[in-house]
Amino acid sequence: MHELSVAQNICDIVQQSVPKNELADVRIVRVKLGTFSGVVADSLDFCFSAISAETPLAKAHLEFEHIPFAVRCNHCQKTFENDIGFMVCPECGGAETVILSGRELQVTEIELENEEEKTI
Repeated sequence: MHELSVAQNICDIVQQSVPKNELADVRIVRVKLGTFSGVVADSLDFCFSAISAETPLAKAHLEFEHIPFAVRCNHCQKTFENDIGFMVCPECGGAETVILSGRELQVTEIELENEEEKTI
């Protein structure tokens, strides 16, 4: 399960991006996750929770923005999406295509608890 190493990498990114004294304030880590990235969101979420459980990141959780697998045909210029990584154009049958999205795996935002939430 490579989600475990991906989860560890996400923890490392957060620890490098947030000052050490604010790590306990991290609440949400937003991740772009492409349909064709090879990563299962539920498994990644589970691994992240397990890795961060006994750390300052224990209150943090992942939020995913799911990115569809999108392809453009070089012959007819039609853009299409699918869930299985099919790269033949459904419009003209052309096989000369370019992947536009769907392979993403990227931390895009880290949200911290704000001062108002701390006092409530």
